[in-house]
Amino acid sequence: MDERFFITWEIKMSAAGKLIREFLKEQGISKTALTDIKFRGGDILINGETVNVRYRLQDSDVLTLIFPKEEPSEGIIPEHLPLSIVYEDPYVLIINKPSGMSTIPSREHPSGSLANGLLGYYEQIGLSATAHIVTRLDRDTSGLVLVAKHRHVHHLLSELQKQGRVKRIYEALASGLFEDDFGKIVQPIARKQTSIIEREVHPSGQYACTNYWVLSRKESKGFTHVKLQLETGRTHQIRVHLSFLGHPLLGDDMYGGPLQLISRQALHCREVSFYHPFLEEECFFTTPLPEDMQQVLL
Repeated sequence: MDERFFITWEIKMSAAGKLIREFLKEQGISKTALTDIKFRGGDILINGETVNVRYRLQDSDVLTLIFPKEEPSEGIIPEHLPLSIVYEDPYVLIINKPSGMSTIPSREHPSGSLANGLLGYYEQIGLSATAHIVTRLDRDTSGLVLVAKHRHVHHLLSELQKQGRVKRIYEALASGLFEDDFGKIVQPIARKQTSIIEREVHPSGQYACTNYWVLSRKESKGFTHVKLQLETGRTHQIRVHLSFLGHPLLGDDMYGGPLQLISRQALHCREVSFYHPFLEEECFFTTPLPEDMQQVLL
């Protein structure tokens, strides 16, 4: 069985006369990918016959681009972990990640990560690929994660992410009662000089923008249930911005959140939407709040 990833196009009259090289550039195929195809066991076929990038396309040609077989990362051990798969097609996966699971292995947590579980799952289904995670979440943040099943798919989705065409909506439980029903936090975020992990609002940091909407105020418990959407994707962005506002997340001991009501930062990625470059349509996925956050809201 050929485990190589491939894409096929039926050439229309509008593309006739173009060099394959020009056509592939328009399809988002990078020079690096073409080099890999040429030297690492890929192929370019027209109507089933091998050609090179200087071939001039003709109307009704069938162009097939075969990528080299992808090898799993040696540094990530495949593990057969329970994965909550919300959606799967030949190109992407949407996983509902529980809190307490790292997205990728670290020195502190070398196993049990989403990436370990993905490689174990790929072994089960016979997919030769490494873990291409498009939208990462912190270890203690729960919710939806977008995963690409091939390096090229990851490249396309990363480009769409830069264009703002990969969107995420979060729900959070933040300490204190917000005055405004909605707002925009625009504050630069930098790495804290005294820490490898922590971030802070600092003039030298990168531009960061978070939009929020109040869903409810729990006066008796002293917190606010908020919906958030990121316009940028800085590390710890929501946690840092809400702490800067004076409303750190419940359970977020790193950024000053109270620990009485929940044992992890009360942050959940509720929605993921993106333009699917192969289905050529907008895709939208949602998942409810996990049990621990629902209990705090009661």
